[in-house]
Amino acid sequence: MTPKGEEARTLDERITAALVGAAVGDALGGPVEGWAPEQIAERHGGRVHGIVGPWHGADWRTARPIAPYHKGDGHVTDDTLMTHALVRVYARVRDHLDAYAVADHLVPDLITTPRWIPELEAEALPLQRIFLAEKWLVARLHYGHVDPREAGVGNIVNCGAAMYMAPVGLVNAANPTAAYAEALDVAGAHQSSYGREAAGVFAAAVAAACAPGATPRSVVETCLSLAKDGTRAAIEQVCEAAARHSDFESALTPLREAVAPYDTVGPDYRAPSLGARRPSRLHAIEELPIALGMLLVARGDYRHAVLGSVNYGRDCDSIATMAGALAGALGSPAPADWAKTVAEASRLDLWAPASALTEVAREIFERDVHRRRAHERAFAALGGTPCSD
Repeated sequence: MTPKGEEARTLDERITAALVGAAVGDALGGPVEGWAPEQIAERHGGRVHGIVGPWHGADWRTARPIAPYHKGDGHVTDDTLMTHALVRVYARVRDHLDAYAVADHLVPDLITTPRWIPELEAEALPLQRIFLAEKWLVARLHYGHVDPREAGVGNIVNCGAAMYMAPVGLVNAANPTAAYAEALDVAGAHQSSYGREAAGVFAAAVAAACAPGATPRSVVETCLSLAKDGTRAAIEQVCEAAARHSDFESALTPLREAVAPYDTVGPDYRAPSLGARRPSRLHAIEELPIALGMLLVARGDYRHAVLGSVNYGRDCDSIATMAGALAGALGSPAPADWAKTVAEASRLDLWAPASALTEVAREIFERDVHRRRAHERAFAALGGTPCSD
């Protein structure tokens, strides 16, 4: 089922809906991140249906393990901070990115320019908010001078790279194979193994969602055509389970059961197993398969997909970030009241990054056409088939 009005969605609208949708999903998932569905329901007197306050209420400044972050009340987390940082890199480079762009542009952005950090309610370097898996970028690339293409090796294998790869998919809108390849290159500076693979597959999913006539099922099929090893198996199993549900409430347990054999963290998200987040060809991050599963359950509807992701718990800010980006790219935007509240609470312009990325995406496409035509002419001169146009 294609979301209503999808056929009329332009590139500008899809990029805007994807990036705003990702930020709103992130903000909704932040306050319940790390908890189980049952704990979330107990804390909130039922399922979460919108923006909620901090888990520990007014004690958020000191309550562990959340302090000192104000997670809740519409504040975005590091998922959005990293996504917007990657958009700024595209705005500087104005072409496709690679691992060297991470070293030359993304890392300096994280360590040199103070920005408003909603969860800290203060201006600070993004480095002071991002998680250890992202701080790895700075340690390896800025201080260690490691080859950017190999810098991700040895890092925690998690969703750290995948969570901010939506811009790669949007720059390669309707070309998931190119998005997959570019994201794998970019993510090589950050992650290895199934963490890097998930970054490639998520970017491909976003690119596939931008294609005219795309549906949640076509997005999943694209992912399965590109994904490798445990990532492919996890997506297949989760989406098979998701296909049997049309409401996230009934899907919460089956989707967790489907992804559990591939997830290394274990049943207690706050007490990871000894094998957690280590390289493996058999395993996968949990977040991407669940986001795709929720997209299927919701039939592409933003509100349903994101609320399913949020109420799933565990790393639900990243799950909802991915689900929100995918639903938005398919043509189902975040509710306007949610977007307005998140923008105001986070003191961020959620639309400016989308406008900047749309402009860059069009420039890159023109360069791609020019490069392709030059290749066609050169190949024809070598005796190949001449260009038909």
